[in-house]
Amino acid sequence: MSERARPAIDLNADLAEGFGRYALEGDIAVMPLVDSANIACGFHAGDPRTIDAAVSAAKRHGVRVGAHPGFPDLVGFGRRMMALGTHEITTDLVYQIGAVDAFCRRHGVRLRHVKPHGALGNLAWQDPSVADAVVAAVASVDPELAVLAISGSALESRARAAGLPVAREAYLDRAYRADGTLVPRAEPGAVLHDEHAIVERALELVRHGTVRAVDGTVLDVGPDTLCLHGDTDMAAPLLSAVRTALESEGVALRAFGDPADLPRTAHPAPRSTRR
Repeated sequence: MSERARPAIDLNADLAEGFGRYALEGDIAVMPLVDSANIACGFHAGDPRTIDAAVSAAKRHGVRVGAHPGFPDLVGFGRRMMALGTHEITTDLVYQIGAVDAFCRRHGVRLRHVKPHGALGNLAWQDPSVADAVVAAVASVDPELAVLAISGSALESRARAAGLPVAREAYLDRAYRADGTLVPRAEPGAVLHDEHAIVERALELVRHGTVRAVDGTVLDVGPDTLCLHGDTDMAAPLLSAVRTALESEGVALRAFGDPADLPRTAHPAPRSTRR
């Protein structure tokens, strides 16, 4: 890889997903290893003290902060589907985004993006009406906030149609189906733990913008940011291995940019080929 052609990529993780006395082991330890952090907002996880500590740590390590809102489901960690109306979704997200934004103001940093969590995120990827509800919340709080979405999703297209900046996200620790969606967590092999496989995926995504689905389909996803979940086993050493591998390839690791640098217009859906 030539010096002139050196690419850049953002690494992100979903963090601050403890609650009260229950903290995820290694959660804050991940902070120095990412460029952007998606902070739980208190509905699926998180509380005022947890959010405060996470935003403080992000500032200390120069990590950009995003809000990670979800369904009001602490017991199910936001991974259970809920039949909420679009107005409920919009107002729930305004509430949650506002909470993280308030702590950002407290610590003198700027909230940069929004990434829907768990079941809400899955629904927003597939259901245009839910995507519209998410977009309405983000736009009403701050139209300069970037929306993180997977390539070709309803959330991506609706956010772009509304003129919001969009960062395409690809996953290092989740298996993909041939249609570009993630394999449900309840299915075997849905979460990747093997360091070699995760590092190889990161390299493929940066070199080619592609990811391989479980059936061998190669998806062209063109990511702006790569996610490894903070609650994945051994998240910190896995992220450390990814950073080392990418840096050894001459890849610049940095936050995905100011909203003004992200495209707001339509972008081709992911292409797939069988290999």
